[in-house]
Amino acid sequence: MSSSEPLYCPNPTCTQPENPVGNRFCDACQTPLLYRYLWAVGSAAAGYPIGELIGDRYLVVSPQIWLDTQPALAPFVPETLPEAILAYLKLYPHRLHIPEVYGFCPLGEGPNAANLLLLDNVPVDGNTATLYPGMLELWPQTPPVRQVYWLWQILELWTPLLELGVASSLLKADNIRVQGSRIWLRELYGDASLITQPDLQDLGYHWLTWAGKVVAPVGDRLQDIGKQMRRPNADIKAVAPQVNQLLLELTAQLPLRLRVAGISDSGPNRHHNEDSCYPTLNDIAQIDKPHTHPLLNHFSVVCDGVGGHEGGEVASQLAVQALKLPLQALMREIAEEPGLAMPEVVSEQLEAILRVVNNTIAAQNDKQGRASRQRMGTTLVMTLQLPQKVTTPSGKEFANAHELYVVQIGDSRAYWITPNYCQQLTVDDDVASREVRLGRAPYSQSVRRRDGGALTQALGTREGDLLRPQIQRFLLEEDGLLLLCSDGLSDNDRVEQFWSDCAHDLFSGAISVETAAQWWVDLANEKNGHDNVSVVLSYCRISPEKLVLFDPNQPPPTGVFEEELSDASKALLYEDEDPSEGPRPRSRGDRTGLTLAQTIALLVAVTLIGAVVGFAAWWQIDSGGFTQLRERIFQQQE
Repeated sequence: MSSSEPLYCPNPTCTQPENPVGNRFCDACQTPLLYRYLWAVGSAAAGYPIGELIGDRYLVVSPQIWLDTQPALAPFVPETLPEAILAYLKLYPHRLHIPEVYGFCPLGEGPNAANLLLLDNVPVDGNTATLYPGMLELWPQTPPVRQVYWLWQILELWTPLLELGVASSLLKADNIRVQGSRIWLRELYGDASLITQPDLQDLGYHWLTWAGKVVAPVGDRLQDIGKQMRRPNADIKAVAPQVNQLLLELTAQLPLRLRVAGISDSGPNRHHNEDSCYPTLNDIAQIDKPHTHPLLNHFSVVCDGVGGHEGGEVASQLAVQALKLPLQALMREIAEEPGLAMPEVVSEQLEAILRVVNNTIAAQNDKQGRASRQRMGTTLVMTLQLPQKVTTPSGKEFANAHELYVVQIGDSRAYWITPNYCQQLTVDDDVASREVRLGRAPYSQSVRRRDGGALTQALGTREGDLLRPQIQRFLLEEDGLLLLCSDGLSDNDRVEQFWSDCAHDLFSGAISVETAAQWWVDLANEKNGHDNVSVVLSYCRISPEKLVLFDPNQPPPTGVFEEELSDASKALLYEDEDPSEGPRPRSRGDRTGLTLAQTIALLVAVTLIGAVVGFAAWWQIDSGGFTQLRERIFQQQE
């Protein structure tokens, strides 16, 4: 795409910021150019011809699709926010599926002037500057597993949109766009203009229409579900388990191969590494040995410690190690259950586990007398690939339903990358995001606050009852790369700028997952370099092509050597001992020569034993165990 109008470099110090549209990097300073495509809402926007520059800033590139040619400048936002945009703001946690408010473009002058709403994070293909196809447009050539996955996402969005008065957005077929397996709405439509408010029966009407185009026997089961939705007083809680069962039956019949690699690096300008991750290349090297950890290839995590090098490195390592035992217990107990665990059941158990780990770190803070900003803590982004067994109505059993749970606290992120697109799966826990969720300001405005990037929660800094982790369930039904990273990589939009470079080589088989992980670390150190960086890559392969397991041009990984704790960190762990004292008998507990991994392992063994015992007691007694929790939720559904 080319245009006579320039695209301005986002680098404020660039001396020659004007660039032709189509450049990837600035000609003058080589800064990556930002292509921010916006959806201009309303019939007035549809009247502007392609190629026209609106407000000396917005270039019309397709009908109602405008390119911001000056993306470094803040868009106009009125002092009093229109009530019509509140739903967008409050649905910000669902930004994977819902557009967000960018700003307004003033049109006209005087009393007749109007502000045209501009939406960001819209379903626009950056390569063609056109909307992604509508769901029904691709429906005939889409396999049943993806059709059901699309319907599941619509069902998941129904309740939050209904509560905010915009559920009719899901009843307009042209408004539902798709990017691979992802449902992505073009804009929101208010329900207030309708004669009667939409309900599940309305969704059931459309469901029946869509299901009528699905091949048997899947189409027949979807039709039955649609008929239930059409009944008076239909309850979504009764419908969801049936859709979930069907979806997991279909995904479980697909092959799934996972290849994982993780690397944590202190970065070029830091002496201490407050990041931690699992599994590292050293963990992966043990995969064929007898006592391989059972979570390997199922559990991945990145933690970025906060509280300074005297605490952050301890908190992040402690979180990684403390998660393994309860997650292993959760997987074992779910595997022993006769039926499927619904996503809300698994999410509640994951949240309970995080609270236990949180309180373990918080207890260390209390023990050390650390308060306010001195309290150590850690961000967390983790995934759990849950291999639930699925039994079809015919009695055939499949071993892995391809469920992937993504859990996030803080500003470490998860991305899903395919050869054609990159999706950010998580939403940062920072002040900017909080302001959007509370309906106070669009993200484009709140992110410019001086404290916009400040964390609003981290693991271990407060009591577990105040923890609000973000937990999402995805289904693996296409080839993709799951990227977990700390902000040492994600800062300055480096993932969004460079994902395609890595994806091309990885999916073509030119490089291995291990090499790709190191590529991301090197990129972060070169382009950012201000912080530690941790990356865990999971290559999820559904297609039958052979997976490249190693790079023939690179030597095999020889392990990861971890730094020893700093003196300040040792003081946190051994508060009654002076780490500068000379050797003492081993029975006195002198551990100052241990590596970080060994120290954390000892810490977990000593300080977490009470937490583990308490967790087991809570699991079996206080909550009644997984089985009773599952029964309570199903009773609520009934």
